[in-house]
Amino acid sequence: MYLYRVINPFQIGDKKVFSIVVTHHDVAAFESGIVHEVYSTFCLARDAEWSTRLFVLDMKESDEEGIGTFIEIYHRSPAAVESQVDFTATLLEVNGHEVICSFTATCGERIIAEGRTGQKILKKEKVNRLMASIAK
Repeated sequence: MYLYRVINPFQIGDKKVFSIVVTHHDVAAFESGIVHEVYSTFCLARDAEWSTRLFVLDMKESDEEGIGTFIEIYHRSPAAVESQVDFTATLLEVNGHEVICSFTATCGERIIAEGRTGQKILKKEKVNRLMASIAK
C-alpha cells in the first residue's frame, strides 16, 4: 500500500484552463481512413487528460510522476478543424496521492465534451519498477 499524501497547494473547486486549435492531425481517423473531418473523441480525451494533469504538475515533487488511472468522456458536439477548444479543468478531490478532476471542453459557447479523470502521483522509482515489470 502506498501511504503518503501529495503537497496540495489548491482548494477543491480550483480551475486550470488549457486551449488548443484543432488540426488535421486531430480528426477522427483509423486504419481505414478519415471518418469525419472533426475533432476526434480520442484526441479530445488526450487533451482533456492534459488539462487535468496541469494540477498534477503543480503538485508532484521532482522525484514523483503522475500516472493516469481513468478517464470518462462524454463527447456532446463536434469541433471543426481550425476551431479553438477551451478546456476548463476543476479539482474535485485529492485523496492521499490520487487526484480527481472534472473537465468541460467548449468551442465558443458550445459544450463539446465533459467528463472526469483520475491520476495518481507516485515516486518515479515505483513507476519505473512498474514499467520494467511489464516490458517485454
